Amino acid sequence: MAEQPTHELLAFLSPDTRVDLKDRATHYVMGLTGDPEGRRLLASEPELVSALLALTSDCSPCMATDAYLALINLATEPAAHGALREGLPVLLKRLLDPAFPMANEVCTLLSNLSREEASCRALWAALQQESLGGLPALVDAFCTEDFNPEASLHYLGPLLSNLSQLPEARDFLLDRSRCVVQRLLPFTQYSRSSIRRGGVVGTLRNCCFEYGLPLDLQYLPAEKKREPDPDIRKMLLEAIMLLTATKPGRRIVREKGTYLILRELHKWEKDPGVLAACEKLIQVLIGDEPEAGMENLLEVEIPAEVEEQLQRLDLEEEGQLQQHQQGRSQASGSEGLQR
Repeated sequence: MAEQPTHELLAFLSPDTRVDLKDRATHYVMGLTGDPEGRRLLASEPELVSALLALTSDCSPCMATDAYLALINLATEPAAHGALREGLPVLLKRLLDPAFPMANEVCTLLSNLSREEASCRALWAALQQESLGGLPALVDAFCTEDFNPEASLHYLGPLLSNLSQLPEARDFLLDRSRCVVQRLLPFTQYSRSSIRRGGVVGTLRNCCFEYGLPLDLQYLPAEKKREPDPDIRKMLLEAIMLLTATKPGRRIVREKGTYLILRELHKWEKDPGVLAACEKLIQVLIGDEPEAGMENLLEVEIPAEVEEQLQRLDLEEEGQLQQHQQGRSQASGSEGLQR
């Protein structure tokens, strides 16, 4: 691919190209985006990204699908974001169209694109168009399972999570008069998709950075069966950890018997990353209160030498987790060879 100038591909992706050649070229480009080097090279060509965006409107479903799949991969490369942002109004209109057949592909593309802050803000701005209905329309689509009979739209969860990194999005989500949090909470137990479930938990966790939050958000349901996905269990623990950043927050979390729940979780938990998050939260709950002036843990200034030490400890912990996971993988492989 490095020897073949990418501009030569543009000729095959233009609307005037023979359908069979255009179809083969689109499929070829889609394959290239599966490789990191291919993605980087293609992402550096805005005209090629724009051509792929145009092909998502092609009358051939196969060609449009290949174009979407290529763009989903290219959206992981920041270099492609400038050209992709140009297509935001059309992409959002398709996402919120309950009859659009490729809404899942659009949703996944926007989820990848919105991971980067500048693109997330551009998506937020595009969403404010009156014809689209803003974030309320996105939340309605997420909370209506059969919003689009042709698409599950599970990736609306990660998309909402990405948007909730913006203060203005959190302001909407935490508006008491809208009751958005109450609508999202049931999806923390959504069994049909860990992607949707993880997205809503990530959204709630991001909302916890607003430590002037409503009481509803401070009590995620603890009943029913445990969350089966370890990554989501860890995010839930991180959300509660954020709630303990202030003295009133720590008091309320303690009063709700959180320690007893965490104690039982710790006995049951096998994932080392979740165990570490659980232990950190327990330490906050059973530890002494910080001295006067340091009650809000999110606003405490950490000395540089202490921050370096904490970062070093985090790296050591991450290394230990990786060794543990590698050990488990090797043990699993050995067991598979036994007769």
